[in-house]
Amino acid sequence: MSTTSASGAAPAAAGFDPVPVRRSPLARFTKRAARHPGFMAGAVLLAVILVLSIGAPLFTAHDPYAQDISRRLIPPVWHDKGSWEHWLGTDKLGRDYFARLLYGGRISLMIGAATVLLSGVIGTALGVAAGFFGGRVDMVIGYVINVRLALPVVLVALAVAALVGTSLNTVIVVLGLLLWDRFAVVARSTTQQIAHADFVAAARAIGCSTRLIVFSEVLPNILNPLIVVATLEMAHAILLEAALSFLGLGVQPPLPSWGLMISEGKQYMFFSPWVITIPGVALVALVLGINLLGDGLRDVTAPDNRS
Repeated sequence: MSTTSASGAAPAAAGFDPVPVRRSPLARFTKRAARHPGFMAGAVLLAVILVLSIGAPLFTAHDPYAQDISRRLIPPVWHDKGSWEHWLGTDKLGRDYFARLLYGGRISLMIGAATVLLSGVIGTALGVAAGFFGGRVDMVIGYVINVRLALPVVLVALAVAALVGTSLNTVIVVLGLLLWDRFAVVARSTTQQIAHADFVAAARAIGCSTRLIVFSEVLPNILNPLIVVATLEMAHAILLEAALSFLGLGVQPPLPSWGLMISEGKQYMFFSPWVITIPGVALVALVLGINLLGDGLRDVTAPDNRS
């Protein structure tokens, strides 16, 4: 007699649990990220700033460089003398503040991304070399890292900018050559853990070259912590650029840097406080969004959260 049920499906064998459904790594990451409020808040905040900055021509018809002295220091729309034509007001040269804010976001994001790219390449290369080869290579690179850690970033950046000159490219290169140490430290420690793993030993046993092992076995397995470091260093670079621009040694006029906007408005801070409040709030929002995203990414990708 057949034991098949009326529906045609065989009953589950007694004493056997159903096989659990395995989700893909991307699905597990998405599920954990959606449950992390800090990660979601940072992602939304950063996404809004990215959209507004990259799509600046879609959100304002004003030229951020166009000057009109007759319209200088028009207050924002929530003031009595404000106007919807310049709803965030104008600066001391009559330039639309909303337009300069949006285009200034481009400058800050570009400096942050370019600095992280340059410093990430330098630091990761040094860290992987020190962790993978060890011995004298590790000793020499460790000494270089210690020398870099002994140098005050702000003072060195100020000195180099004063000696070499100030420009957008100079700021990116100087910051990129000063912010690689965290990448090197993290890459070195994680590479040391992976260099003696079984899959690396197996790759050596079948005759894989050192370059192939580093690029196919080591780098993919240390990528997560490096991404977290990159987000935090991006916020650090943006703040340093704003500080240099505020001191007059960073991005130069007429480029609409947020640090430069704060510097240009500091003489009006008691009579027109919005000229420093608006770019200051934008800078805080950008750095806060990047930090929340980085902290959330660290928590989401932590081994303790993997099930």
